[in-house]
Amino acid sequence: MTLAGKRALVTGGGTGAGAAMTRALACAGAQVVICGRRPAPLDQLASECDAIAAVPCDVTDEAAVAALFADHGPFDIVVANAGISGAAPIGKTEADEIERMLSVNVMGSFFTMREAARSMTHGGRIVAVASTAALKGYAYASAYAASKHAVLGLVRSIALELAGKGITVNALCPGFMDTDMTEQSIANIAGKTGRSAEDARKALAASNPMNTLIDPKSVAQALLWLCDPASNTVTGQAIALSGGEI
Repeated sequence: MTLAGKRALVTGGGTGAGAAMTRALACAGAQVVICGRRPAPLDQLASECDAIAAVPCDVTDEAAVAALFADHGPFDIVVANAGISGAAPIGKTEADEIERMLSVNVMGSFFTMREAARSMTHGGRIVAVASTAALKGYAYASAYAASKHAVLGLVRSIALELAGKGITVNALCPGFMDTDMTEQSIANIAGKTGRSAEDARKALAASNPMNTLIDPKSVAQALLWLCDPASNTVTGQAIALSGGEI
């Protein structure tokens, strides 16, 4: 498959799954714009390939997202990947924590997908990176799970609105990935439970029936499949990358 001549946007594209998807899109021939709040990882990734351009942007800023599309679009492929995670018992989850989750994970995805819908006339791919937490509950992650359930609701609804234009809208739902974000979760678990980091990592991997953390490259390959013309009729779907957990 080639994406030559296609333009793509990946939010939160500087690290983790975002970086893996960016590299995959660029290797397939697309011109890729990556955005995020931290310029350093964006610039580092952009330095790897002339097909990658870095543009700092906070997806929770409605005007900034609109300007991103106006100045650097239009895009054939839009990946709403930017997100944050966190964990706490419900009794210790403060209002500002769930508001933070909703701001980044839900409103950031909403602003990104809305601008994609506004700018795409016929054909195109919109992909949100959700989580297995969009498909099930997790103890101690109510705020995160609520935000990812909301992202999936956006995906399914927008997919129906845009189906007549040949624009597909789908969600990739990986389990715990082998990324810096998961390393932060591991450190949080170790700090709060007294477990070693290795034991905490094994506990997260054990949620996957294959007993492993998900490789971000697997998420990138799933994205490429959704960009293939053979996936023209795949829309409104939540694609679990979880080793059988979902």
